[in-house]
Amino acid sequence: MSREAAGALAVRTGEVDVWLLPPSASPLDVPGHELDPRERERAASYLRARDRRTYLAAHVGLRRVLAAYTGVAPGRIVLAGERSGPDGRRRGRPEVVGASGAPQFSLSHSHGLALVAVAAVRIGTDVQRVPAAGTVRACLPALHPAERRELLALPEARRAAAFGRLWTRKEAYLKGLGTGLARAPDLDCLSEADPSARPPGWVVGNVPLCRSHAAAVALSGSGDQRVTLRSVPEEILYARDAVERIARMGPGARTVLRDRAATVGRSGP
Repeated sequence: MSREAAGALAVRTGEVDVWLLPPSASPLDVPGHELDPRERERAASYLRARDRRTYLAAHVGLRRVLAAYTGVAPGRIVLAGERSGPDGRRRGRPEVVGASGAPQFSLSHSHGLALVAVAAVRIGTDVQRVPAAGTVRACLPALHPAERRELLALPEARRAAAFGRLWTRKEAYLKGLGTGLARAPDLDCLSEADPSARPPGWVVGNVPLCRSHAAAVALSGSGDQRVTLRSVPEEILYARDAVERIARMGPGARTVLRDRAATVGRSGP
């Protein structure tokens, strides 16, 4: 990795970088040697080749993106949970260990797509394929009561897409907390119609993606967040000089993640 790529990227408070990573066309294209033993073991546990390729591509892509922020070679980045359990194993939200000034990050992958979100503060992200109507009906009882009412008030033709947006907001928030779905999904309200009911101290919202998938990010703090989205082509992600080329990529699309709860507060009496 060249000096030009070492720590070339940075994010400031109030900013989020979101990287869309493509799936690999072949497992032979993925440099799995950059992964640690735990990641390689997890990849091998997938029964379907497509799921295995998605996992490999997501984690290799994550390491190559993080290398452009930290200046640490992808295979030398140490990833572990943010806290240690009684058995000494680290659990919770993952972080880069042993790299001074490393950014916060979150990774999600689903049905061929992967997202990496990078920020200066605690962050969670989630991407999901828009579910079938039967999946929505099966999952409704697990939601917060206000979320259920909101979805059931929609025409059935719009319900699956709305559920996808809601569920990615919820998972992004729970990943930001570091609990994941170990925390019951019905405890927190991530309503679109009533932002004032959302958990305090977090900015949570959806980011534009494609019609087949929904995506969201959640950041600790308050205030609107500037979001930069970049889609990494496969020829860049798996190039020999991938980190250098990722660091040189343009800003891509830009959007703003609104702190809708703060907006509600400002518009009150």
